[in-house]
Parts: sequence; C-alpha cells; structure tokens
Amino acid sequence: MNLLDILSPNCIRAPLVATTKRGVIDELVDLLAAEKKVADAKALKDAVWSREQMRTTGIGAGLAIPHGKCPGMTGLAMAIGKPAKPMDFEAIDGQPVKLVVLLASPPDKTSDHIQALARISRLMTMEAFRERIYAAESASEIYELLKSQEKPA
Repeated sequence: MNLLDILSPNCIRAPLVATTKRGVIDELVDLLAAEKKVADAKALKDAVWSREQMRTTGIGAGLAIPHGKCPGMTGLAMAIGKPAKPMDFEAIDGQPVKLVVLLASPPDKTSDHIQALARISRLMTMEAFRERIYAAESASEIYELLKSQEKPA
C-alpha cells in the first residue's frame, strides 16, 4: 500500500481552519469533495462522524485517523490536516492531536481500507518521522515528507 496512490497534494491542509473535531472532519471531507474523490460529501461526513461517535479515532501520540466508508466512492481516498495548534480529539492517551489523517473508502474495499490504516499507523510509529511531520508548516512540506517514505510502486 503506497499512500501517495490515495493522497493528492490538494487534499492536505496546514493549518486547518476548523478548531473542533466535527469541523476538522467536515473540512477534510470538503477537500476530498473538491478533488472529486467523493461524490456525496454529506454522506461521507455522516459516515465518518457516526464512526467517531462509536469510539474516538484519536489513537494517541498526537495522531487521529478518522475514517469511514461511503457508497458511491470509486476507491480509497485520504486527506490530511494539521491543526493550527494541537487540539482536543478525545484521544485515548488524553493528549492533544497534532495531525489528522482522514481515510475514506467504498464499502467493498475493507482489505484496502485496513491496509491503508496499517500503513499510516506504521509510518507514525517512527518517532523521527512523526516529529518531522508534526513540525511541518505547510501542506507541501507534509506531502514531501510522505513522499520521502513511500517508494514508487
């Protein structure tokens, strides 16, 4: 799984405008919609928010990975947002979130969805990489950091 296959530079926002969990999810889904990666933005927002209500996707160490499945999507899509300042995402470790990676997929792509979640998690367990991405000040810097880790297929 190469994350650059499901992420376009225009789907990264740093800093995010939103300051609430719901606002961040909506802002990231809107980025995907603007790039025509999701046909029904409202349905995806509802799916991701519904999933978030079951259990927080603030997985700790400053990272949140909200995700959802939505009919009408042709494939996996990812958007990344960096809050203007670390924000409360009700993370399991109680720490504020410094990066939000939203993952969206069609309902029939469970395996790909899980592979993408695993790839994001593996990258973010590398402390040096995690600190560099948290320190990034622009969308292009975040994209370049990911590019440095993802090998072309």
